[in-house]
Amino acid sequence: MRPRRSLIALAVAMIALPALVITANTAAAEPQPTLDWKPCPDDKIGMQCAALDVPVDWSKPDGRKLTLQLGKLPGTGPKPAAGSVLVAYGGPGGPGIMITRQNPDVWSELRRTMDVITWDTRGYGAQFSGTSTGLDCNWSRHPVPHLPADAAEFDRLGRANLGTAFACRSRDPELFDHLSSADHARDLEAIRAALAEPQLNFYSASYAGYYAQAYARLYPDKVRTMVLDGTFSHATDDWDAELDAHAKRNETTLGRFFDWCEEDEACVLHGRNVEQAWQRLVKQANRGPVAGTVDGVTYHYDGVDLRGLALGLARQKHWPELAVAIRDAARGDAKGFVRKPPESPYPDVPTGITECTDLPRSTDYRTLIKTAARLERVAPNLGSVGTMLANALTCAGWPTPVTNPPSPLPDGLPPLLGAGAWDEYDAIEPVLDQVPGSGSIRHDDAGHTLYVFNECARTLINRYFTDREVPARGTEC
Repeated sequence: MRPRRSLIALAVAMIALPALVITANTAAAEPQPTLDWKPCPDDKIGMQCAALDVPVDWSKPDGRKLTLQLGKLPGTGPKPAAGSVLVAYGGPGGPGIMITRQNPDVWSELRRTMDVITWDTRGYGAQFSGTSTGLDCNWSRHPVPHLPADAAEFDRLGRANLGTAFACRSRDPELFDHLSSADHARDLEAIRAALAEPQLNFYSASYAGYYAQAYARLYPDKVRTMVLDGTFSHATDDWDAELDAHAKRNETTLGRFFDWCEEDEACVLHGRNVEQAWQRLVKQANRGPVAGTVDGVTYHYDGVDLRGLALGLARQKHWPELAVAIRDAARGDAKGFVRKPPESPYPDVPTGITECTDLPRSTDYRTLIKTAARLERVAPNLGSVGTMLANALTCAGWPTPVTNPPSPLPDGLPPLLGAGAWDEYDAIEPVLDQVPGSGSIRHDDAGHTLYVFNECARTLINRYFTDREVPARGTEC
């Protein structure tokens, strides 16, 4: 059965089950309790549900609790399941139960040997489940801010971000302040302990790879297997170097488009110096935004907007469309850059509650501009667009500090497994370099994450979970 792309959609029904209370740090919770698994409400796929109470603030194990909703696809083999694989889809958070219920067949091969378990991550489920894991916020996406023109504009950006944060934080300050990837990792450890399993098997997709890296730092002796699929490095003590690497990967992505256009006569810009044409368009748009009208609505794009939109098209390998968009925008019509649906016509990011506790942020204008200028030199076609520097602009003025800063992984971890398509494969390699014996799977094409959509990668990842068989670095799928 072909997995539906709606796997990563966010919607889930209310799940109301008895809760299990853990009142101490689970690293020392012995003996572990047993989860009360029952058929999920309105279940049609054989999924079981349970609930687990964990501290809102893990530094206060006897304080206020929130309830995590868990879902299990039990093993289907003739023998009892040889443990569990826990699954998180990123987002940075979301209703794992609903996402898993949408495409249970993705996990059918792994279930012949192991149980598959997921959960609705703290903070992100209120609009779907109405449970105590959720924070009632506006989770709509927001346009990525432009680099401020001066210190006063940087201050205004910080105040605007603070206003966005305040509207959400005021509903539950304690939970708002404890949504970092490290908090998610501690929840993950609580689930492992409640399952009474000696070590963790974890599949992390997209932003959930930050959960994985946080868990590896906090509980290195509890890791059995860990997959980082389509994610970025948070395991570094040199964030500037990571920003440079991110900008270079973006430049490579756009460079693939330039190369295709040079080689393929199907490109409407074939025969021209496409890179120079692109740079001229960006400068033209920075002098005066280029307008594009779709369905009677006109949008105006400056060079920063065009950079972000072009990067998105290049990442998705929409090269013919990008070539047409560049040609037409140079003639004054930017409608080819208007994203579909047009409800999100500008480069955007989600409300950054988790990101703003994970990502280093600029706290003064001079440092921000200095870093942006460096990235402009590193990536002259895109600059800081599409990097964590740009995304973290939504964190300027944020009321909660960075509580889970990036740092290297500790010694003693077992071999990890990375996976990814273009850009993502390269992004995770520095993490794997820190753990001897780690492997990686590479898909030489566009895409985001491999397990769901790539049967070759899924087979190798399953074998890693069941038998701890580690593919060689750079295995092609």
